[in-house]
Amino acid sequence: MRKKSSNRNRRVFLGDPKYQDPVVERAINTIMERGKKNIARSIVYRAFEIMEKKNQENPLEIFRKAVANVAPVVEVRGKRIGGATYQIPIEVRAERRLALAMRWIKENALKRGGRSMADKFAAELLDAANNQGNSVRKKEEVHKMAEANKAFSHFRF
Repeated sequence: MRKKSSNRNRRVFLGDPKYQDPVVERAINTIMERGKKNIARSIVYRAFEIMEKKNQENPLEIFRKAVANVAPVVEVRGKRIGGATYQIPIEVRAERRLALAMRWIKENALKRGGRSMADKFAAELLDAANNQGNSVRKKEEVHKMAEANKAFSHFRF
C-alpha cells in the first residue's frame, strides 16, 4: 500500500526571474528537458513575446487564462471492486490540476507542425486562452468521461 505524502515535503516554487510568478516557473520546469533550464526559459519568454505581439495584451494574463481553461476539475480513476474495474470520478487537487494543464499544453504544443517550440507554445497558449485547441479538447474529454461514470461515484476511495 502506498503511503500518502504529507504537505511538508512539497516543493515550493519561488517564481521565475522575469515575472516573479511561480506558475511561470512551473511552466519553465515542464518545458525543460535534460536539465536545460536556460533553453526552457528562453522558449517560454519568446512565446510570451510572440503572444504580446499578436494580441497586444499582457502575456502573463493570457497565460493564466490559458492554464485556467485547460485545468481539469474532475478526472476518473480506476478502482478494482470484485472482479471488475470501475472508472470512478474524483475531484482533482489544485496542484495536480496545474500539473495536468501544463503537461497537456506542452504535449499539444509539441504535436503542432513545423516552426520553433516558442511559436508552437505561444500558439497553443493563445488557443487555450480562447477556449480552443487540443489542450481544451483533452480537458473536455476528461470531463465527459467523469460525467459518463458519475453512477460509480458512490465507490469513492
